[in-house]
Amino acid sequence: MRTLLALAWVVIKELYRRKDFYVLFVLTALITLVLGSVNFFEDTLMVRYLREVTLLLIWVSALVIAVVTAARQIPAERESRTIFPLLAKPVTRGQVVLGKFLGVWLASGLALALFYGFYLVVGAWKAASGSLALGLQAFWLHWMMLAVVVALAILGSLLFSAPSVNSTICFVVVTGILLLAGHLNTLAAAQPGPGGALMYGLYFALPHLELFDVRDLMIHEHPPVPLGPLVIATLYAAVYAALLLVAAWWVFRRKPLST
Repeated sequence: MRTLLALAWVVIKELYRRKDFYVLFVLTALITLVLGSVNFFEDTLMVRYLREVTLLLIWVSALVIAVVTAARQIPAERESRTIFPLLAKPVTRGQVVLGKFLGVWLASGLALALFYGFYLVVGAWKAASGSLALGLQAFWLHWMMLAVVVALAILGSLLFSAPSVNSTICFVVVTGILLLAGHLNTLAAAQPGPGGALMYGLYFALPHLELFDVRDLMIHEHPPVPLGPLVIATLYAAVYAALLLVAAWWVFRRKPLST
């Protein structure tokens, strides 16, 4: 565990030394504050519009931070050849995978906490009602969703030659899942034959990341999510992240470090 935490701490320090996070946070803050300066917040529709835009910016920014940071971890170690002294300490390849995952996930969580904290501050500034409990649940579900995304990006970093390629593919896959995965069963029912069977297979095999999106509940001031679904969603994300990390470990074990 000490080894994993040491590896994770290096990743966290790396993220907050880079400009990616600060640029995204400042951009999100500026856009939100400009919208917040509009003097129509007694209008319920305008309040909801501000919430919708802010939460969308948070989701996009968090996804960029998680994918880009995870995609460059192992390739950067190999390119700088620091992977050789790291594995000679000795540190196993499984510990490298877990340490990198833990570091990116924790760093993404810290960034996400800052984003959601900013969201709640803007809401308080505009005296917009909203459930703090639901806000905390939204943060937790979003962070658990990022665990799956980070694990996917780490696996991709071992399969694709360049971090840019991996990042692009991860963005496309995650966006496709968020937009389409929940509708694959409907499409499969309307598609007879092998095509429908394939869609059903994808529907049950893909991680349904859209289940972790409770932005509409926050925008329309719904009550907090019951504890049961929250626990199930947490276990669901943990299982998919674990499967992806096992796959990454399996690929890493068989991958020559020189290529």
